[in-house]
Amino acid sequence: MIRYAPALFLLVTACGPARQPDSMKTTAAFEVPLRNADDRQRLLALLNEVSEANGYHVDAATPSELEWSSQVSPMTFNAAVWRGNDEELMASAMDFQDRIGRVWISFPRGEAPLRSMSFQKALMARVRQEWPETASLPIMPSGAIPLTEDLVRTDAGYSVKPGAAGRYHDGE
Repeated sequence: MIRYAPALFLLVTACGPARQPDSMKTTAAFEVPLRNADDRQRLLALLNEVSEANGYHVDAATPSELEWSSQVSPMTFNAAVWRGNDEELMASAMDFQDRIGRVWISFPRGEAPLRSMSFQKALMARVRQEWPETASLPIMPSGAIPLTEDLVRTDAGYSVKPGAAGRYHDGE
């Protein structure tokens, strides 16, 4: 379970403004609607395929780990893409209690932003091909993704509800 700490860290930082290293700041995030276990397996396989093609690897929660985690907070998907021997987080993908079946894939700036962006583009091209309903999520100046309750779906993805954006500024 410890290997999933970075993914949980990103989730917690999405709850509100918090200072973090620039390399860990979220630069892009997307919501992928997964309807069933087959979709979850397909997304995991796609994550593995694109990650391996880029020299990365995926650590994903097993069904028993997800069951254990769900005792605290429901979750059906939790995976992280790593460069090297868990040296750098390249992406995090998970659903959560208020968005079960809607996996959020987030991408940190990374230690080498061009490398990170290249991986993001390669992965998201494949994800959007498989799940065309995939929607972009807004990233606040602090690097946080707003809470689900503060989002509204638009034709272009999600945006922050009027009046909620102020909660996510960190004085920048």
